[in-house]
Amino acid sequence: RRELMFFLDVHGDEELPFNFLAGGEGVPNSWNARMEHLHGAFLSHYARTNSDMQIPIAYEPEGAGQGRMNVCSNQIMSRFDCLAATLEMPFKDCMSNPDPERGWNPARAKMLGASVLDPLLYVGPFLREGGEFWKDAFDEKDEYVRPTADYKS
Repeated sequence: RRELMFFLDVHGDEELPFNFLAGGEGVPNSWNARMEHLHGAFLSHYARTNSDMQIPIAYEPEGAGQGRMNVCSNQIMSRFDCLAATLEMPFKDCMSNPDPERGWNPARAKMLGASVLDPLLYVGPFLREGGEFWKDAFDEKDEYVRPTADYKS
């Protein structure tokens, strides 16, 4: 039997000058403690793996049960009960790790893409785990952080 265990949609963002994950916080009947802990652990490990990834800045999460189901990652999370997110990369330079000479460029984008494998391996054994697995699998450095789009204040 084959099943979807993880989904990552990759985009470029025109507004926020950061690399970030847009999660499924508002997906009806899907965002729960399991998803929150998987998302937190995946993103935390991603940021530890690649200095171009950061945690606190992203789209404001949608309210519980109010996720837009026309967003691909939300639809996938809902249909397959799997960890799903959208990776957004800036069209401008990345403010959390600026490179004044080259800005955000194809080489950095490729490295960000290649480095997604390490956090996937980190959470992989738990993607279909039941119960409160996170209590033994992850620690406080992997906790979910509610993002904000407000990076100017």
